[in-house]
Amino acid sequence: MSQRKQTSDWEAQSVPLIFGVLTTVAIVFLIAPTLIVLVTSFTDSQSLKFPPEGLSFRWYLALLDADQMQRAAWNSLVVAFWTTILSVVLGTAAAIAMARSRNSWIRVADALFMSPLVLPALAFGFAALIFVHQIGFRPNIPFLVLGHVIVCVPFVLRTTIAALSQLDSSLLDASYSLGASWWMTFHRVTLPLIGRGIGAGAFLAFMASFDNVPVSLFLADERTEVLPIHLWQQIETNLDVRTAAVSGLIIIITLILMIIAERLAGLTRQLR
Repeated sequence: MSQRKQTSDWEAQSVPLIFGVLTTVAIVFLIAPTLIVLVTSFTDSQSLKFPPEGLSFRWYLALLDADQMQRAAWNSLVVAFWTTILSVVLGTAAAIAMARSRNSWIRVADALFMSPLVLPALAFGFAALIFVHQIGFRPNIPFLVLGHVIVCVPFVLRTTIAALSQLDSSLLDASYSLGASWWMTFHRVTLPLIGRGIGAGAFLAFMASFDNVPVSLFLADERTEVLPIHLWQQIETNLDVRTAAVSGLIIIITLILMIIAERLAGLTRQLR
C-alpha cells in the first residue's frame, strides 16, 4: 500500500516537472531563432555572422535604397490586404451560417474549411498550380490572392465562431421582437459584439498571407515578386545582409501589431 502511494506521489511530482521542461525547450526553440535574427540584423559587418562584431543601423538605412525589396514588400502588402478583406467577408458569413445551423452538414463544412490548415502547404500550392493550368489560365495576382484566401479563411472562421458562441441569443430575439430586420440586427447587435473576434481573425489572416511562402511560390507570376520569395532567393544566392534587416523589421512590426491587436481586440482571449 505504501509503495503504491510512493509511486503515486512520484508521478504527481514528476509529470508537472516533465511538462515544464518540455515547455521550456519549446519556448527556447521558438524564441531563440527570432532573437538571433533580430540581433544579427544590427550587424556592422558585410556578411551575416552571429554574434555580430559590432552593432549598427547601417543595413536598416540601406533598405531605403533597396528598390527591389520595396517593390516585393509592396506586392506582399497588396496581396495581404485583399486576402484579409475577402477572408473576413467569407469567414464571417460562413461562421454565422454554421453557428446558427443545427444540421449534420455543419461538421462536414467545418472540416472542409479547416482542411487547408491540415494539408501540407507545399502540396496545396502545387495542386493549386496544376488546377489553374488545367482550367486554361496562368498564375497571376488574382489567383495568388484566391490561394491565400483559401489558406487564411480558417483563421477568421475559427475566431468568429468562438465569438459567436459567447453571443447571447436573447439579444437577437429582442432585436427581432422590436421590429428590426435581419440586416439591422446584424449591423447594430451582432457585428459590434463579435467585432473583436473578427478583428483577431483578420490580424492572423493578414500575417499568414504576408508571410506565406508555399502558395506564393506556385501562384505568383514571373512579373510579381512577393517579399518572402524575394528573401528566400537572396538567402540562397548571396546571403545579402539586408535580408536580416528586413526580417528584423518584420519581427518588430509584428510585435507592435500583436500588442495593438491584444489591446484592441483581445487577441489572446479570442484564441482560447
